[in-house]
Amino acid sequence: MNRINIIKFTIAITLALFLNISAYAAEVPMYEKLGGKEAITVVVDDFVANIAGDTRINFQFANTDVPHVKAMLVDMMCMATGGPCEYKGRDMKSVHENMQVTNAQFNAVAECLYEALSKNGVPYSMQNQILAMLAPMQRDIVTK
Repeated sequence: MNRINIIKFTIAITLALFLNISAYAAEVPMYEKLGGKEAITVVVDDFVANIAGDTRINFQFANTDVPHVKAMLVDMMCMATGGPCEYKGRDMKSVHENMQVTNAQFNAVAECLYEALSKNGVPYSMQNQILAMLAPMQRDIVTK
């Protein structure tokens, strides 16, 4: 085999490997990339702690069954990211209908989630994907 053929062969093998790796990466659900339910639970724990410490929004959760909310959030995030969980809670509109949530409060909750994702090493691009999945809920949550 001459030098040009060896180079072409090497490029072809490298390209084939790259395409296979890329295809595999595209097939892996975000749920697995995040680290599964255990990692999502850690993010949710930090998320809820961030909310509890944020005076812009913590009053909205004063009479909340925190363990139940955490479980619902884990299931919601797990399902939204392609995991095996099933969210069985109420729809966002009925959950928030009497809370008079403002856009500023919704944004504060999004900040708390962003901080929890960052703290747990979730890559920026994946953070944006998660926030984009949750953004359509704003129209059902914001009532004021």
